[in-house]
Amino acid sequence: MKNPNDGFLRGRIRSLKFAFRGTWLLITTEDSIKAQIVIAIIATILGFYFNISNVEWMFQFMAIGMVLVAESLNTAVEKIADFIHPDFHVKIGFIKDIAAGAPTFAAIISLIISAFIYIPKIILLF
Repeated sequence: MKNPNDGFLRGRIRSLKFAFRGTWLLITTEDSIKAQIVIAIIATILGFYFNISNVEWMFQFMAIGMVLVAESLNTAVEKIADFIHPDFHVKIGFIKDIAAGAPTFAAIISLIISAFIYIPKIILLF
């Protein structure tokens, strides 16, 4: 919540504090985020192993970021839906299913990006 006594700089610092707290909460409580971070670490190790180019690094980190953002927003939608209606409800389930589609799209696109980066490098090994 915005504090009316905060100036511009203090308000931005408080916003960063909340953002980092949210990031920490995601990392420590959400299994989907934990799994995506493990995959991101593996992809980063592979990037070093295959010595990918700067452009490939850029695409890889954009893909990783896209998946993490989609997973985070999906988690937020699910938490809000559960708060509003904790019991099973068809419409809430529909909303949560649609929200779950976002990280699915992001993951599929990131797999396609990974294929463009790594398949040519793997072929060269053989």
